[in-house]
Amino acid sequence: MQTIVIGHRNPDMDSICAAVGYAEFKRLNGQSGVIAARAGNTNERIDFVLEKFGVPPPVLINDLSPRVGDVMERNVFSVRTDSPVYDAIQLIDQKLLRGLPVVDGENRCVGLLSTFKISHHLFPSREEASNARLIIASLADIVSTFGGTLITGSLSSDTAEQLLMVGAMAQDSFQPRLQRYKDQRVILFVGDRPHIQDLAISEQVHAIVVTGGFPLLPATDAAARAANITIISSPHDTATTVLLARGAVRVDRMLESEYLSFRPDTLLEQARDIAAESAAFVFPVLDEDGRLVGILSKSDFLKEIPRQLILVDHNELTQAVHGADKVPIVEILDHHKLGGFSSSTPMLFWNNPVGSTSSIVTMCFQHNGIPIPKAIAGLLMAGLISDTLNLTSPTATPIDRQILAHLSTVAECDPRELAESIFSVGSPLMTMTAEQAINADSKIYEEAGHRFAVAQIEELTFAHFPEKRDALLAALEAQRQRDGLLFSSLLVTDINDQTSLLLVRGTEAFLHTIDYPLRAPYIWLLAGVVSRKKQLLPYLLNCVEKLPR
Repeated sequence: MQTIVIGHRNPDMDSICAAVGYAEFKRLNGQSGVIAARAGNTNERIDFVLEKFGVPPPVLINDLSPRVGDVMERNVFSVRTDSPVYDAIQLIDQKLLRGLPVVDGENRCVGLLSTFKISHHLFPSREEASNARLIIASLADIVSTFGGTLITGSLSSDTAEQLLMVGAMAQDSFQPRLQRYKDQRVILFVGDRPHIQDLAISEQVHAIVVTGGFPLLPATDAAARAANITIISSPHDTATTVLLARGAVRVDRMLESEYLSFRPDTLLEQARDIAAESAAFVFPVLDEDGRLVGILSKSDFLKEIPRQLILVDHNELTQAVHGADKVPIVEILDHHKLGGFSSSTPMLFWNNPVGSTSSIVTMCFQHNGIPIPKAIAGLLMAGLISDTLNLTSPTATPIDRQILAHLSTVAECDPRELAESIFSVGSPLMTMTAEQAINADSKIYEEAGHRFAVAQIEELTFAHFPEKRDALLAALEAQRQRDGLLFSSLLVTDINDQTSLLLVRGTEAFLHTIDYPLRAPYIWLLAGVVSRKKQLLPYLLNCVEKLPR
């Protein structure tokens, strides 16, 4: 079972650092199969911190919706196009299969071999029974199927049409019958009938199979060698030998070349709908080059998805990675308001009103007596500093101060120097497009029947804001219309002056509820407001409540 620790979409510093830190905590606490992930791209500040402490970025996962690759059988049994059907039958019998995928020399799937096709070949209808003795196979494959031993001549590996004939009649009746097929490659199956054997040699049949393990008479052996006739000994009786010999036909003679296949990344729900309309017994799973990488049967749709989630720094599915609602969520660590999350099974849900989720992760280490690795301590410092603006945000608590002091000792890093380094890296207004800026740390909320977006970026100064203002407002309006939102907003925070500008594009009714000083159209000045969670969001929720119902 794989456990994925992941933050919200459009991850901020705390979301990334908490995911990495909690995944490491889980591993050190003895849990296997745990990976840290992110539901969006990092930014320059996050990249700076990861590089500073020598930690690789968590794996990017944009969608956790179950895929075909999650449930397909990877240990695939298949046969080559040039394999005898006999070999396929043995594999089907041993593995209790209903059929097999057929591949070429480069493992590319070319079709399916079903038990129906095989049974039709072995047991044709009465109307087609006369053709059952004609098979396309090599003499070498035919002899291999019944475990024969070469006595004279040679065994050709060339595939050709062979006519299987049984010498089970009197000599006078047999000769005219044999002569009717003089132009065909006749393989004669006969027991201890020297006269029939001699007649077949004189008629220059392609090969003779002496069944029952009976020996050749010296004279017959000599005649066969003189005429360069191939003679094979079979340990089985005639009926059994002929039945086995018919299994020498190659798989490509009876494969179903039209078949339904899937890719490993096909959504499982989509594959289920398609498979439900199909009568196929199995579905090959192919990579982009058509090579066989798995097999999917209808029973595989009942398998449990081998993946579970731990959410950090959020508890609302609207903010979670796509597909989170289709995967078991086993834990949540967060410091935001409760978002109406519900679960069908009990889980660990730690919601603590501290300044950052990184603080909660640190407490997990402390409560379990697990030493925090130096690099992880540095990351958790960065997450705490970023989310609390180095403890200057109203969200910072005395617990955060204690935790930051502890982390700085473990990481051997001064908090003030780290904060200056983080906030001096990459102004979002200068390094991002308007669309990137409003999505870099954006969260979607649902309240009172309305959906709205609240994003935040942090700057050292508002100096670059005027040149970006119009593009930001246009991007917010485009987001609002595209996603059908009540409003789209962006809080631009000057972390030095502890002041923010609020940009909002929304309905006229909602805009009229905002009573902060209007600095420009759609832009309000929020002096002393730096926290989206503790200051801005409660205010916006109050504005939403003022709307007529």
